[in-house]
Amino acid sequence: MVATYVIGDIHGCFDTLQALWPRLGFDPTQDRLWLVGDLVNRGPKSLEVLRWARTLNERFGERMQVVLGNHDLHLLARHDGWAPQRAKDTLEEVLSAPDREPLMAWLASRPLLYREPGVLLVHAGLLPQWTVEEAEQRAREIEPVLQDPARRRPILERGSAPAEDSLWQPLRDDLSALVSLRTCTAEGTPCKWKGAPDGAPEGCLPWFQVPERRTADTTVVFGHWAAMGLHLEPSVIGLDSGCVWGQQLTALRLEDRTLFQQTSVESR
Repeated sequence: MVATYVIGDIHGCFDTLQALWPRLGFDPTQDRLWLVGDLVNRGPKSLEVLRWARTLNERFGERMQVVLGNHDLHLLARHDGWAPQRAKDTLEEVLSAPDREPLMAWLASRPLLYREPGVLLVHAGLLPQWTVEEAEQRAREIEPVLQDPARRRPILERGSAPAEDSLWQPLRDDLSALVSLRTCTAEGTPCKWKGAPDGAPEGCLPWFQVPERRTADTTVVFGHWAAMGLHLEPSVIGLDSGCVWGQQLTALRLEDRTLFQQTSVESR
């Protein structure tokens, strides 16, 4: 039987990934591998993670799906030369690597959303007013822009758009939801909250708990929310269990929801 293994945010924690991998029982001749994004940054071995993921993608083809996360996009912005280095960035090894260009081209070509009947893979979340079809359409509108270094800066750069550039704002908003959303109001307005769900400001709910969410009939698999940790509901699978913060890297076999977890090796 073909199995689908989904791995949460790796964040450059290559040694922990290598410790987890043999425990999955992954069959390279037939099984499938999905990654929820944020392959890089904060951890020490982003370059190794990128090389590993790209090599497996070339080997497995469509059996491997990787969606982009906010830290992956930050790496692309750093690669393009306009984004400043952040205090906790650990991207210098990638940016000086001899294979930097093919790695960045591969990363930029990853989708923001992957969809199959009944299941959807995304890095952060979906606005509750979106249907699955609308979410996919919005992702597909953004992806070609991200693949082009000459075009992606306007939707990646933070801050208010200048008046003449305001046409980019809808794409920025949609991109922010796909790679950064955690909580929002009942009306679907995103809230700026990074902590645990029970500490969110009044009126701000986890995006998947908003009443009448229009994607409730689809299983959404995501990462991004380390402060929430592993979160499992019938139609919601949150897999960021905080490996880069010294906690665990989590994988899940989608067909029977068997969990595999490896405590961070990097933190020892």
